[in-house]
Amino acid sequence: MLDDERQQPENIEDSEDASAEATEVVESEDSAAEEGAENGAEEGSEESGEGEEQQESPRRQRRERGGGRGARGGETAVLEPPTEPPPPPRLYDQFKTEIIPAMVREFNYASPMEVPRLQKIVLNIGVGEALTNGRAMEAATQDLAVISGQKPIVTLARKSIANFKVREGNPIGTAVTLRGARMYHFLDRLVNTALPRIRDFRGLARRGLDGRGNYTIGIREQIIFPEIDYNQIDKIRGLQVTIATTAKNDTEAIRLLELYGMPFIKDTVEA
Repeated sequence: MLDDERQQPENIEDSEDASAEATEVVESEDSAAEEGAENGAEEGSEESGEGEEQQESPRRQRRERGGGRGARGGETAVLEPPTEPPPPPRLYDQFKTEIIPAMVREFNYASPMEVPRLQKIVLNIGVGEALTNGRAMEAATQDLAVISGQKPIVTLARKSIANFKVREGNPIGTAVTLRGARMYHFLDRLVNTALPRIRDFRGLARRGLDGRGNYTIGIREQIIFPEIDYNQIDKIRGLQVTIATTAKNDTEAIRLLELYGMPFIKDTVEA
């Protein structure tokens, strides 16, 4: 019995030492786990930070180079609008300052509003060869667009004509209608640039009036307009120019066009 009692404290001390060692091992494992978790969190944050930096770096590069969405949207590529408006047509100023007073004196109008005015200018090219040549219509449309500065329309046949082999709806011409500033600019170029370039030009005939204040000119060659490049056309084509006014009769219309500078042939007085 004494031996058992003597051995018991030793066993108790051994068990206490073993439990202390076990607790130390557990604490060391817990601390290692905590340190590993902290290290993992720090590494994860560093990796996430690096990933964010990698994601932001292309954006920053695009912003620096100006290739981001803002640049694509046109923030840097937008052109500033012109500060000064385009100048008004020269012939329109001439109409207000010179033509209106002259017409009022000659025809004794009660008001300046009775003075006839330009209403529109119609350009027309007949393309009969379009029935057999598909490129003729495209070439004529391009020439008319260059001359007028406006996109023309394609005119279609209203009815079928057997003698001309034309069916209803076939494209047979192209036309454009000019109004406003483009009308005055075209008339200025026609009077001062295009008509003087006609070969053996001696003036315009007065028989082009229709009795209601409208005047029609037939031009045989479209190359009289300086906008047409002779090396780019496929064929010499003629065109028809109709100037519509608000005049009540031919006398007022012819005088209005004369004041604009139209070179009409003078009437010969028989002896």
